[in-house]
Amino acid sequence: MFDYLVVGAGLYGAVFARQAKDRGKSVLVIDKRPHIAGNIYTEEIEGIQVHKYGAHIFHTNNRQVWEYVNRFAEFNRFTNSPVANYHGELYSLPFNMYTFNKMWGVVTPQEAADKIEEQRAAAGITEPKNLEEQAISLVGTDIYEKLVKGYTEKQWGRPCTELPAFIIRRLPVRLTFDNNYFNALYQGIPVGGYTGLAARMLEGIEVRLNTDYLEQKEELDRMARKVVYTGPVDAYFGYRLGYLEYRSVRFETEVLDIPNFQGNAAVNYTDRETPWTRIIEHKWFEFGKDAQGRELPKTVISREYSSEWKPGDEPYYPVNDEKNSAVYEEYKKLADKEEKVIFGGRLGEYRYYDMDAVIASALERADRELEGK
Repeated sequence: MFDYLVVGAGLYGAVFARQAKDRGKSVLVIDKRPHIAGNIYTEEIEGIQVHKYGAHIFHTNNRQVWEYVNRFAEFNRFTNSPVANYHGELYSLPFNMYTFNKMWGVVTPQEAADKIEEQRAAAGITEPKNLEEQAISLVGTDIYEKLVKGYTEKQWGRPCTELPAFIIRRLPVRLTFDNNYFNALYQGIPVGGYTGLAARMLEGIEVRLNTDYLEQKEELDRMARKVVYTGPVDAYFGYRLGYLEYRSVRFETEVLDIPNFQGNAAVNYTDRETPWTRIIEHKWFEFGKDAQGRELPKTVISREYSSEWKPGDEPYYPVNDEKNSAVYEEYKKLADKEEKVIFGGRLGEYRYYDMDAVIASALERADRELEGK
């Protein structure tokens, strides 16, 4: 009999398991995948740490979380500075003075601000009602048309006029020459990949892979006093209130016999015609070098395609619109009645979480649980 059965060996599950173990509790972690680390899983190919489920760049302003993850890994100095490719025209992301200069030929921050204001006024938007209007009010019509519209519609599979304004409200717009997308106090990627980070969190804890909790629920529930469940909340309840919607992502990964494909870790393809949303070149997360600092002769790229989720697909991004939020609230009422189950993480709480927020949430929940608060 374990004190806790943790369902899912991703970040939330690994952090909760570590905290429980460090307080003397017995813990069993299971995962239906053949590996630990959930969606942050990295796999070495040709000496390159490949992010198998999409790019993950750790960034946070939370010092407690930063100090916590540094217990388990050394982080490099990677800074996320994506490039936007619009039919072969290249622009800096996030939107900054390099972007505005390339788009309009403006040189000073005041000129850039005036141009954005001029286009916002011409569009006649006062209270943005949807994503298109919100984007134009933030960056003007030209940047919206070239760098926002096509990418966003591929990402969400819906016209920008049908998407809520809040999705893009936090869009970074800077009147400086700062290419740092996240602008966080702490940023980087674990040296040697995220799988090593998760493995160190789970040291000394029993882990069983290829184990599907929902298929063996009765038997597994008997093995622990309490369950920490990080899978989809609607699946836990047998979809009895209907399916929650997600966006999914498909990856096409290939090894190339050249040292450099695109010269940057992430290039977003912002036109509507290119079928993929972006290409990740994994070696540039570690500056093109191996663990010994040697230049790597090959490269690995992944094209990302956004798609509508259907049962059996990997759920990535919760569609937190009005309809889905209402369905989730009903599932949450059911979840709150499960006295011996803690629901956590992106799927268990049906919300988009950055990695640092997942860790902060797991630490807070573990403290409440283990200290009886």
